[in-house]
Amino acid sequence: MAPLHLCNHRPCLLTLLPKPPAATTRRCSNVHSLSSSSASSSSSSSSSSSRFHFSPSLPTLITRRRLSQTCASSLNGAFVHDGSQPLEKRSGDGKEGVDFLPELLTRIRSLLPGGSWWDLSEHEVEVKLLAKPVTVWRALIRMWELVAQDRWVIFAAFSSLILAALSEISIPHYLTASIFSAQNSNIAVFHRNVRLLVVFCVIAGVCSGLRGCCFGIANMILVKRMRETLYSSLLYQDISFFDGETVGDLTSRLGADCQQVSRVIGNDLNLIMRNLLQGIGSLAYLLILSLPLGLCTLAVCLTLAAVMLTYGQYQKKSAKLIQEYTASANQVAQETFSLMRTVRVYGTENLELHRYKNWLDKLANISLRQSAAYGFWNFSFNTLYHSTQVIAVLVGGISILSGHITAEQLTKFILYSEWLIFSTWWVGDNLSSLMQSVGASEKVFQLMDLSASDQFISKGVKLQRLMGRVDFVDVSFHYPSRRTVSVLQYINISISPGEVVALVGLSGSGKSTLVSLLLRLYEPTYGQVLIDGCPVKELDIKWLREKIGYVGQEPRLFRMDIGSNIRYGCSRDVKQEDVERAAKLAYAHDFISALPNGYQTLVDDDLLSGGQKQRIAIARAILRDPSILILDEATSALDAESEHNIKGVLRAVRSDLKTRRTVIVIAHRLSTIQAADRIVVMDSGRVVEMGSHRELLLNDGLYAQLTRRQADAVA
Repeated sequence: MAPLHLCNHRPCLLTLLPKPPAATTRRCSNVHSLSSSSASSSSSSSSSSSRFHFSPSLPTLITRRRLSQTCASSLNGAFVHDGSQPLEKRSGDGKEGVDFLPELLTRIRSLLPGGSWWDLSEHEVEVKLLAKPVTVWRALIRMWELVAQDRWVIFAAFSSLILAALSEISIPHYLTASIFSAQNSNIAVFHRNVRLLVVFCVIAGVCSGLRGCCFGIANMILVKRMRETLYSSLLYQDISFFDGETVGDLTSRLGADCQQVSRVIGNDLNLIMRNLLQGIGSLAYLLILSLPLGLCTLAVCLTLAAVMLTYGQYQKKSAKLIQEYTASANQVAQETFSLMRTVRVYGTENLELHRYKNWLDKLANISLRQSAAYGFWNFSFNTLYHSTQVIAVLVGGISILSGHITAEQLTKFILYSEWLIFSTWWVGDNLSSLMQSVGASEKVFQLMDLSASDQFISKGVKLQRLMGRVDFVDVSFHYPSRRTVSVLQYINISISPGEVVALVGLSGSGKSTLVSLLLRLYEPTYGQVLIDGCPVKELDIKWLREKIGYVGQEPRLFRMDIGSNIRYGCSRDVKQEDVERAAKLAYAHDFISALPNGYQTLVDDDLLSGGQKQRIAIARAILRDPSILILDEATSALDAESEHNIKGVLRAVRSDLKTRRTVIVIAHRLSTIQAADRIVVMDSGRVVEMGSHRELLLNDGLYAQLTRRQADAVA
């Protein structure tokens, strides 16, 4: 009989239970009799959609995925014991239960506390964990350093917390005393107790409000400074750092992780300290009231504390995994939304949904265990809480009958024992939240502790005047993330001041990398880059970049108005006339003026074409009045007319002796750079040809081949 396939959204019972170890799995004799078509159908189905998995290991994930897709209806058949194939329906010989029971019991045992289902080690291997995990104490010290300059807020918060806790802990005593004094018709004592009760209630209310306000302010200060510090640390990293990180991961650290960590002061410490003080006060009162009853309650609380610590450590581990998986899911979503046109054109919506759901499945996997652990914690609390009530009634009733305590004392004992238990519960609950926040803080503090790039730390030399001479001397380079791949090999190029030099070559030949070394985005692996005879690494980096105008292959504009985008990065005061002049030189003024708000128009991805964005970027570079102008594929997104206009800009740069500057042009369109003083042809990270357009055509080398190829393409 062919196996029946269940709906993806209704996995059978065995898919929800953990897979037992292979050694304990028993196989049926008819497993190999299944048809290959059934197995191939199961395999193709398992790759088409994601599942909600609960197993920590990849083999088990695959096993359970197959099982959830190929299991027969419980009314029509049974399951093979390894979960990889369905059993053929058998006659009712009574053996199904005998084979099924050991596996079911094994899986149920793994769900019990300490079972294999709770193990997070495989997930921790999958996620990049830190070598030195942050302890609670270290995390608290780091947070204190961030809020220390506003310590008056912390002092006011904890002062009001102590007053509120002591006032609240006095309320049950005077409440009980008032009731029993009224019952005994002791009017004077009743009035005194009521007055004290009102006083403590007012103090508790006022101090609780002040406590909440101060801790809220402290929380705001912490999250603000944490984000400022983290953002500052990220901004001053080497470019190679961003090559190894994703935008979604970094924004998740700045957003969700910092918000989670800020709960430590505003919520977790606040409630832990409050309930800890009240719990200690309640315990002292109970021991004074009745030592036997107090010791029994203390034993229950210690048991609860042991469960609480175990639960807190588990929550800390799971919180780190949740933060990592959340960051990965955010990265997929951000990447998809930013490339939505590509996704729509290629029709890969289901593929992107599958990628996103894959991370959500992992999140749900860990969250399920968190919820189950929380359920065990609540079970332990309720069991121990009700046990204190039973102890109080039994031991307290016997003590009343024997005359050791009064009914009023027993009532106070019950109230304070409940207060003690609930204080312990709140400490445990908030301690688990504290552990989650500390787990989330590990990656945040790791990023905050990154040392700034050396180029921002050391102050370099500022030349009196930058002439614009550029020399690449025996330069070799490989990217830090790809050390085995050589990108540049022994490059030697000298560019005179005011010279227009073009770099051409096939994609991946190293042209843009050469420019990155000039901008000091990376350091050469070997050799050095000189500007006016001075090594680039000895120059002040901020001063150097003010003297260089750069237009990249894919111009990025900020979400601000067009005028601000053109002014961006210009160190001198710029008037509107200067902005418009730069826009005219870049042939951007006409289309900017045609916009509804002109130069005040807010930049939007759908508002401007690629060519318009590129012309705005060129205007931004011209406005800086740089000594060295770099155009890295700056004409790639321009139409024929605009490209002709940019050629006019290059001619103007060459002809104007007052504004004559060194120009480095990288272009695939060879028509753009034919008028360059010199053309450098690169191939596989090496300089293979150098000369003018005419000279290179006569050499009949790589440049001539590229020229003929483009001419044939146009024809």
